[in-house]
Amino acid sequence: MWRSIASNALTLLIVVVFLLGGLILWGKGEYVAEGPLSEAICVEVERGTNMRKVSRQLEAAGAVSNATLFRMGADYTDKSQLLKAGSFLVPAAASMEEIADIVTRGGASTCGTEVVYRIGVTSAEIQVREMDPATNRFVEVVKFDPAADEEPEVFNLVRTQSDTRYRIAMAEGVTSWQVVDVLKKIDLLQGEVEVPTEGTLAPNSYEISEGDTRASVIERMQADQAELIANAWDTRNPDVPLSTPLELLILASIIEKETGVAEERGQVASVFVNRLNRGMRLQTDPTVIYGITKGEGTLGRGLRRSELQRETPWNTYVIDGLPVTPIANPGRASLEAAANPDETDFVFFVADGTGGHAFAATLAEHNRNVAKWREIEAERAE
Repeated sequence: MWRSIASNALTLLIVVVFLLGGLILWGKGEYVAEGPLSEAICVEVERGTNMRKVSRQLEAAGAVSNATLFRMGADYTDKSQLLKAGSFLVPAAASMEEIADIVTRGGASTCGTEVVYRIGVTSAEIQVREMDPATNRFVEVVKFDPAADEEPEVFNLVRTQSDTRYRIAMAEGVTSWQVVDVLKKIDLLQGEVEVPTEGTLAPNSYEISEGDTRASVIERMQADQAELIANAWDTRNPDVPLSTPLELLILASIIEKETGVAEERGQVASVFVNRLNRGMRLQTDPTVIYGITKGEGTLGRGLRRSELQRETPWNTYVIDGLPVTPIANPGRASLEAAANPDETDFVFFVADGTGGHAFAATLAEHNRNVAKWREIEAERAE
């Protein structure tokens, strides 16, 4: 009898072990298998939450087929205690394993809402954007000019949400004064900061968080620009008539202010390099404007003849060679154009009415281009 009981018990134990092993294998397979999501979604992980709540949230959203299995897999892989607060993009068909990695990996949020402080050449604006999971692109919700418009209700609302991200987007060609002017008005940031040397800030997008100092943001911009300048200087054409990285930076800033057409930068650079090589004055309006404004905002009007004739350290109609400092913060493309300009015979250029310029190697050709531009101006004035 006892032998029979023992034999049955052993058989039962073997069956149980076999079933348990099969269950574990099935669970592992389900954990790494393609998930049920038919399209991407955003998942918000609240600060202070736990894996149990998140697993239920994922199940309700249709991201995982079984909250308990997801939680057990996260426990097994030691990720249950690694949750990170934020909003995260979960792609279509993501497995439980992939989702667990997404919500515990850390780093900046990849989904949800962001506030972008845009520093433009002529104005600054604030933009609120929302991630569209289906396209993995941010969609504009609202934008406004903080100097002229009232703060929209949606802006104040997203400011209260813990997962809202913040960025500063600095355009190519803005001045250091313009950057600092905007930084002073961002109440997320702390501390005082002086206007840094012109040209030393890299136009780029910078993530910021509440409590960051303005000085630390400037330091990041300066570090990025120093690297760009060094790379451009190290790879420059040795025949370009520039003696120092500072001269490269000055020329790049002029190129940046003279054209917004990316394809033209090399040609514009060639005009100034050809003029420098021939001992011709650069005669470029943006340098005259900088001598008037010192980079503190825009001129807002055309130049007067008296201003073109007035000597300042930046007026390239009056002085020889390059001005004494950069006139803006150039981006990578303008730095590279200054270091390696196109090889042309051009020494003149004028607007062509399309947003670009007409280039010329002779004065006669240039005068014809100028006449065409005057006709375009006259037509537009009618």
